[in-house]
Amino acid sequence: MNDQRMNGSGAARTQTMEENEEGARTDMLCSSAYDVATVRALERPLLDDGAPLMRMAAAAAARHILDVVDEQDWDAESLRVCVLAGAGDNGGDGLYCGAMLAGEGLNVTAIAVGRSLHDEAYAAFRKAGGHVFTLDPNAHIPGASVGFSSGEAGARLEQAVRFVSRAHIIVDAMTGIGVNGALHGIPAAIAEAVGTHGVPERVALPDDELDIEFPFVLAIDTPSGIGVDDGTLPGAYIPADATMMFGALKPCAMLPPACYVCGRITLVDFGFDVDDVDPDVEIVDRAFAQSAIRIPRLEDAKYGRGVTGLITGSDAYPGAAVMSTCAAARSNIGMVRYLGPERAQDLVLRALPEAVVGKGHVHSWVVGCGIPDGEHDDGRDLQRTRAKALLAHYSLDGDEEARRAALAMPPVVVDAGALDLLPAHVPAHVVVTPHAGEMASLLTRLGEPTDAADVAARPLTAARRACELTGATVLLKGAMTVIVGADDAGSTRTLVCGRAPAFLATAGAGDVLAGIVGAMLAQQADEVVADPSLAAEVVAGAAYVHGLAAALASHSDQHAWNEPALFTDGDEDTHEAAEAVGHPIVAMDVVDALPDAFDMLNATAHYE
Repeated sequence: MNDQRMNGSGAARTQTMEENEEGARTDMLCSSAYDVATVRALERPLLDDGAPLMRMAAAAAARHILDVVDEQDWDAESLRVCVLAGAGDNGGDGLYCGAMLAGEGLNVTAIAVGRSLHDEAYAAFRKAGGHVFTLDPNAHIPGASVGFSSGEAGARLEQAVRFVSRAHIIVDAMTGIGVNGALHGIPAAIAEAVGTHGVPERVALPDDELDIEFPFVLAIDTPSGIGVDDGTLPGAYIPADATMMFGALKPCAMLPPACYVCGRITLVDFGFDVDDVDPDVEIVDRAFAQSAIRIPRLEDAKYGRGVTGLITGSDAYPGAAVMSTCAAARSNIGMVRYLGPERAQDLVLRALPEAVVGKGHVHSWVVGCGIPDGEHDDGRDLQRTRAKALLAHYSLDGDEEARRAALAMPPVVVDAGALDLLPAHVPAHVVVTPHAGEMASLLTRLGEPTDAADVAARPLTAARRACELTGATVLLKGAMTVIVGADDAGSTRTLVCGRAPAFLATAGAGDVLAGIVGAMLAQQADEVVADPSLAAEVVAGAAYVHGLAAALASHSDQHAWNEPALFTDGDEDTHEAAEAVGHPIVAMDVVDALPDAFDMLNATAHYE
């Protein structure tokens, strides 16, 4: 009996371990994105072994479309399906998908946007009864019209645009991951005619719900015309209602602004071996945020839990002092110290009588919220003088003794009016938290002139460049907040957090975020100073806490990042749509919700 129990228990443990390993792999796939070069390297062993990746991709895409047709109760026989097929493997995926749809009785036409088509996929498409329309007079596609005049080419393009515009379902298989930069040639002309430029205006519905209208656009791997690796929108593109990504998520799934045009993402698992591959971009999810929180210990005193000092607020903006200080105090630390003008002190103490006013030992600093920047300072603001004096101690440009002293300083969060006081080179435990306009000013001051529009168009580039130039950990605020900091291999790590609802776009929200970041750095200050790679992790966790608190305060299920559905072995793991759009909030509502946010995260955290 004992032996049987032991054997049974061992089998159960083995099964549990296998399930845990598979769950961990699934979590990694749904929270990590890999650049194009890495994805191609991951594909190669499978292709060399003869894995039918193209047919697997096509089958998943076709199944998804058929499911939408069924869910929407569309009359399949009356639907016009258009496959925009490029010359490469992405076009082959689309043609195989079209062949499967045609085999199910749908009327499918492929528009060849290049000079060739994938041979086997084209043959399967024709055999299934699909129709092909060519646009390039120099195409070499068996059985298709070629050699027509330039005038007829123009007429054919106009006809194709009319057909695409009137199609009920569009399968976008023009480029996938095979094109860098803006589209050109025929794909560009089609995208100009039926697609769009810039970030589309979308209502922030919960769970990225779709209000499906014709045409329903499904992108094969990625929408055509977006920056796959950098998340940019370099020219005309075709926005997708749904995107089927194959093998692994690409950075454009997570990086703004491209992530806003991918629609609902479904990941088709090819079984890539990603164990020893570093992702290019990582999403900050609940488990990540939990790991960034220090659980109180039984022997803790208030100092052991962390003390944050704040040089925030001013005579002109005293409210920033209240919001940043209250946010820090409610973010899992033992004490806050506040330094500021008398009016701000009074407001802070009224809102938070536990605050200690004046100098003293701290484990982290928060500076800049509500402090005038250099352009608006009359030279008499004491807060700005304090912030400048403090930040001077973080400069790495002095002699060796000064460098050692800078590296030993406690972590500091530099926000708003203090950003233009940042020394040229600082340790990684200096955290800057600009929005797009402040980032543009920072980069311009560092010798790389830019403006807010360019930062919004290329947030990844801006954040990485600021990190590279200064050495600081960078948190670039937005609906999808981009965090770039040092990794443990001497390079950088990119994290993205999209937990917050759109209602968080409200005055003072940045002050609250700065307080949370400062507090969470104080909890693990010694570790962060000793290991610079931890700074980005703690900062990213704080961004998630900020977004979660806003969601709780607004009762909103909407957030910028929605975990992709996982499609494996023909079964799509879909998520039930949330229901609550939520209601407006102010920044102090977020502060008030912080205890509940930490409660939610601590309730399922692993205690060690």
